[in-house]
Amino acid sequence: MQRCTTLTLARHSRLLLRSKFALAQCQQSAAMSSLLINQPKYAWLKELGLSEDNPGVYNGSWGGSGEVITSYCPANNEPIARVTQATLAEYEETVQKTKEAWKLWADIPAPKRAEIVRQIGDALRKKIKVLGSLVSLEMGKIYVEGVGEVQEYVDVCDYAVGLSRMIGGPILPSERPGHALIEQWNPVGLVGAPTTPLTSVAVTKIVAEVLEQNNLPGSICSMTCGGADIGTAMAKDERVDLLSFTGSTYVGKMVAMMVQERFGRKLLELGGNNAIIVFEDADLNLVVPSAVFASVGTAGQRCTTTRRLMLHESVHDTVVESLAKAYKQVRIGDPWDPSTLYGPLHTKQAVEQYLAAIEQAKQQGGTVVCGGKVMDRPGNYVEPAIITGLAHDASIVHTETFVPILYVLKFKTEEEAFAWNNEVKQGLSSSIFTKDLGRVFRWLGPRGSDCGIVNVNIPTSGAEIGGAFGGEKHTGGGRESGSDSWKQYMRRSTCTINYSKDLPLAQGIKFE
Repeated sequence: MQRCTTLTLARHSRLLLRSKFALAQCQQSAAMSSLLINQPKYAWLKELGLSEDNPGVYNGSWGGSGEVITSYCPANNEPIARVTQATLAEYEETVQKTKEAWKLWADIPAPKRAEIVRQIGDALRKKIKVLGSLVSLEMGKIYVEGVGEVQEYVDVCDYAVGLSRMIGGPILPSERPGHALIEQWNPVGLVGAPTTPLTSVAVTKIVAEVLEQNNLPGSICSMTCGGADIGTAMAKDERVDLLSFTGSTYVGKMVAMMVQERFGRKLLELGGNNAIIVFEDADLNLVVPSAVFASVGTAGQRCTTTRRLMLHESVHDTVVESLAKAYKQVRIGDPWDPSTLYGPLHTKQAVEQYLAAIEQAKQQGGTVVCGGKVMDRPGNYVEPAIITGLAHDASIVHTETFVPILYVLKFKTEEEAFAWNNEVKQGLSSSIFTKDLGRVFRWLGPRGSDCGIVNVNIPTSGAEIGGAFGGEKHTGGGRESGSDSWKQYMRRSTCTINYSKDLPLAQGIKFE
């Protein structure tokens, strides 16, 4: 599996589109008689500046002389187009140019930087449908979700513009006469993040055009497509002040260790074994559509996908029966068909993981209520599955598998349900369905959910950009979005200014 990495300068919002849900399926380039980009049906790809062969390096100019990879469409496993990866020498050149560009970028006042971000958002808005189509084509998301991904990027740009005039720290009262304490925030430097290759190339072209129009160096938002060698180089590179990574806990742990070895900063968005808890007083008219959306949406490939559904014993059978009926009504099909609700898995490897998880669940005592099979059609399609009868601490239940499998558990008490929610290694998203106000606040309290996202009467997925996004434990502890998200990409200094003619010391110390 290959990756495309974007280098960008820290500011109140990152200038990049990054998938939180999957990396592009790429393979070594081979002789191909037909690429999707050459078919009339996909002529719109050229509106994004894409071609059969695309350069995978941008640092103010386009290039790339490394290995050639091919991006495939998960809906039919046909090749879309090729990307030429970066060599380590090209990565080195890109970092040097980006570091130089930082000197210019850091001197631009935050509101002026925000004007560039605003223009990028406007440029993306003009291409929202065609970019959404590319997200759908390359990642396998249904079209409306692909457009939603780009819309979120636009929304973040708009949000960042407003935040640009709120960046700053407090002026603090000093215990020393004639002194002032000030918190000062400045851009941290280089930020690195992995993305999908074709989507990344297309977005970088849009960003580069905006930078060029403003007479700014393109290396402010650089890109290097590469494999493990480029990713490792970035993680170990002391010039990369902050590394942002979204992916599996396994890879995230390796990234974190490499970054920590050089005392770098990291922002990790890793796994999530998310649960919905349904109590006896829950509104089942909300529960069923919420559970279906959160477990089936994006074919179970969101980091916030519901993977565990805990049902009070009094409503267990009723909810399972209703869920099974709802699952059978989910419209599975071509991601570009407006009526489709459920598309393919992103890779063939994901299909194998799905089958392995189904088999393990059966061996551990689970019963497949519906789904559980690979669909007989082109592409990486599987049936969304519901499995009951497993123990809450079964190893397969505690294993996050990035596929559409929902494990249904039966509980008796609130204490039991809260404990089960917290017993997994990840701590991203969680939700309860109840009308009991006391229970709601116990859920939100110190002995409630230990997740970064704690919901009530809504699904585990579908977060808004206005709130901090991220989780605890093996989810990585990172936070994105929200009113103070800009702090992730800034360095913080405490400044003490003496405007008096005396030199009093803190804590009343006398040194005479």
